[in-house]
Amino acid sequence: MGRATIRFYAELNDLVAPERRFRESDVEFAGSPAVKDVIESLGVPHVEIDLLLLNGRSVALGERLHDGDRVAVYPVFEGFDITALTAVRAAPLREPRFVLDGHLGRLAAYLRMLGFDALWEQQPADEDLARISADERRILLSREQLREVVGRLHLERLARPFTRCLRCNGILEGVELAGVEGELPPKVRERVREVRRCAGCGKLYWAGTHHDRMSAMIRRVVRQDPTGGPGSEGSNPAV
Repeated sequence: MGRATIRFYAELNDLVAPERRFRESDVEFAGSPAVKDVIESLGVPHVEIDLLLLNGRSVALGERLHDGDRVAVYPVFEGFDITALTAVRAAPLREPRFVLDGHLGRLAAYLRMLGFDALWEQQPADEDLARISADERRILLSREQLREVVGRLHLERLARPFTRCLRCNGILEGVELAGVEGELPPKVRERVREVRRCAGCGKLYWAGTHHDRMSAMIRRVVRQDPTGGPGSEGSNPAV
């Protein structure tokens, strides 16, 4: 007998046994069955599936399962094209929005730096992540890396760097420099020409000491020049 670990996301949890909902669970199988057959044996019809990740790699429904494999099963996503990921379903890519698991705070900040709407909190409950993903049509991320997310979801042309707050996900708005000079450190007042304020938490942003490094990272990830707006005066994201 083989044994694999499987997890269902968002509304797919309504279709499986209570002990499998919103958590990883083991499933036993004989031989090397198709992933589709194992998933359907647990109560989820294949027509409800939009994305399968087998050991972190997107696969088709007919992929064979082996002992020790890890499977993540996602429902039909609204608003983005996953044809490069899987042949299960295709849909147009429009205004992708994200909700991230608690250990992905850095990825959330990176997505915000690229201008994407990314909800994150430090210790979310699985059921809250699933509800937000379903109710707000957000893509749920659980263990992805920035380059992988951008590449797999074809986000390069949609990126709008330096337009969201890294702290709270709010939109950055331009402000008159004269109106905020008193809130800026003296050395910053001497050199900056453009400042933006988060419409949500009020944090100020300008092209600080980390701006060049952040811009270089953005170019590597999206293969295009960033818009050149102010970066964060306090952020120090690792590449």
